Amino acid sequence: MRIINWKQEYSEEFKKMNIHWLEEFFWVEPHDEDVLGNPKKYIIEPGGEIFFAVIDEEVIGCVALMIIEENVFELTKMAVKTNYRGKKIGHKLMQHTIDHARKKGWDKLIIYSNRKLENAIHLYRKYGFEEIPIEQNNPYSRGDIKMKLNLS
Repeated sequence: MRIINWKQEYSEEFKKMNIHWLEEFFWVEPHDEDVLGNPKKYIIEPGGEIFFAVIDEEVIGCVALMIIEENVFELTKMAVKTNYRGKKIGHKLMQHTIDHARKKGWDKLIIYSNRKLENAIHLYRKYGFEEIPIEQNNPYSRGDIKMKLNLS
């Protein structure tokens, strides 16, 4: 498995994996539809990143870093195809993303999640994310926990 940077030809796979994950656990919100429908516009062009986990030429996982403000990014849209779950793909994507953010000199990463995703919350805590107060107008109605990782 290797992790590669954004490629436009993988944008449909990015959308499909995330829609599948959202429908499996929650629902697709308007914010999701915007971002997943045009990741180049909403993530890449403003200064964010998307990484893909690939085996041979098959995309098996993804994660995005979406700019919130200067040097603060939301770690978002992490998904792994069902038949590859339990193989530490999420761990590898998380480590790659954190290493990338540190190399860029960013200050912190933010995650919005939901407490019912116990495995995900455990993963975030393992990598040093700590819970912080969540604002009333967070971008996701399903989000009931906000976490941050200070990088500096």
